[in-house]
Amino acid sequence: MNKAIISTDQAPAAIGTYSQAVKVGTAVYLSGQIPLVPATMQMVSEDFALQTHQVFKNLTAVCEAAGGQLQDMVKVNIFLTDLSNFAIVNEIMSQYFRTPYPARAAIGVKALPKGAQIEIDGIMELPSTN
Repeated sequence: MNKAIISTDQAPAAIGTYSQAVKVGTAVYLSGQIPLVPATMQMVSEDFALQTHQVFKNLTAVCEAAGGQLQDMVKVNIFLTDLSNFAIVNEIMSQYFRTPYPARAAIGVKALPKGAQIEIDGIMELPSTN
């Protein structure tokens, strides 16, 4: 297996024993991103919408570091500490993705790292170079 570790300073540094993403072939497995500002490693805001935008910005940076773009994501897992924010996530996600949308799950959780209200991970499939 040819495995490449993806890392960029344009997204928050890992806060544990994981990589920002791992590429195997044309598949890229993105670790969960929370709304940390890469330069400061601090939460962007307590505002849920601003946290959601920051997460998508962080995911975009990792996708680009892997040679793709956010639109290349084929699966997205969204973890929310309050499922009543689901409609806000949908509205904001529509600003970052166009059709066809990736497959998606939204999961309510009790807590997330550093008190985040949202975390998103997923899988990106890079365009074939064949």
